Parts: sequence; C-alpha cells; structure tokens
Amino acid sequence: MPTLILVRHGRSTANTAGVLAGRTPGVALDERGAAQAAALPGRLAALPLAAAVSSPLQRCRETLEPLLAARPDLPLHVEDRISECDYGDWSGRKLAELTDEPLMTVVQQHPSAAAFPGGESMRAMQARAVEAVRDWNARIEAEHGENAVYVMCSHGDIIKSLVADALGMHLDLFQRVHADPCSVTAIRYTRLRPYLLRLGDTGDLAGLAPREPGPDAAAGQDAAVGGGAGAP
Repeated sequence: MPTLILVRHGRSTANTAGVLAGRTPGVALDERGAAQAAALPGRLAALPLAAAVSSPLQRCRETLEPLLAARPDLPLHVEDRISECDYGDWSGRKLAELTDEPLMTVVQQHPSAAAFPGGESMRAMQARAVEAVRDWNARIEAEHGENAVYVMCSHGDIIKSLVADALGMHLDLFQRVHADPCSVTAIRYTRLRPYLLRLGDTGDLAGLAPREPGPDAAAGQDAAVGGGAGAP
C-alpha cells in the first residue's frame, strides 16, 4: 500500500496570535509560514508524488501552492474529512482563555471523552480522518500501484490522531504526539500494519523515496529486528 506524507500547514496568523482557529475562514499563513511553504518543494524533491490531497481550509491550500507550482502535473484533491477539528464555540478564542475551561483538562487528559460545545467530539474527528486516509490509500494504490507516495496537507490534531491510529495507540495518548507547522510525518501502509517513518520532521526527506526491500525486512511487511540499516 502507499506511503502517506502528512504535512501540517505552515505557521498561520492564528498560530502567532495564540488563537484557536478551528474552521474560522480567512486564516492565512504568516510570513514565516509562507517561507516554510516555499521550502516544501525542495524538501520533497526526491519523492515521486502521485497526488496531493488538501484540507479545504485556506492555510493548507496556501501551504501546497509552491509545491503545485513546482509540479504542475501533480493533481490536487480537496478532502473535507481531513479538515480541522470543529471546535465549535471555542473557535476563534484565545488559547490563554481556554486554559481555564474545565473541558480543557479533559481535552488534555482524556480526549476520547472530549466533545466541543457546538462542535464535534475528538473521537469523531479521528474516525473521519482515519476513514479518509484508508479510502485514499486504496484509491492511490489502485491508480498508481502499491509503492506510490502521496502528500496530504492537514492540521495538527488531525495528524496526531492519524499517528495514534497508525501506532495502535488509544486516542487518550495522542497528546503525547507533536507536529510543528510545516513538519512532515510519513506513514507507510502495508497489508498487515502501518509503519511510522517520520514524525514531525523538518529536515531532508530523500530517504522516504520508494526502494526495494533490503535484507533486514521481509518484503516490506515486517519490522526490522534491531532497527534496520536505514536509507542507503
């Protein structure tokens, strides 16, 4: 099955303002976020991307713009199921204010029980995102083969919840995962299990290019005992 390159959007104006943007319209990349997005094509240059999938929100579309300009043949698909969590009444509020909300303790310590007033639960957020990835894995494999690589630009909590699913972690542990703006998290899916290849990576990504399995892996399905030899 394909390798998924998850990109968190670049730093946004809401990030620098300390605001929980949620699905609030008009949240763009700030100057640093635009620079992060501009560097993304170079970071992904070694990867033969089959497609780009984006959250419908502006900050994700802006993050992918330089990559699409550098690769005009790369098809872009918008996927509503990887949009930001619907934080409901919390959307647009200062994070400093929300720390005093009783629900914040639940969000941090027991997120599987957290549901945002006027919005969605974190369980529902994870379920829709996982469903979207599984559907896109099947589509990409059918159209481009089992060794295909594709990129998906989404949001911090979405990416963290997908990592938790890939690692077989309960959602209540997903706050132990972190993804910086414009960081790359890579998950290689196989018939039997996913493998987390990168988490919150901000450096070179050439090692993620598809390659033939080495002597330390059984057809790419099993974990390398001892850790493996890494990229050639």
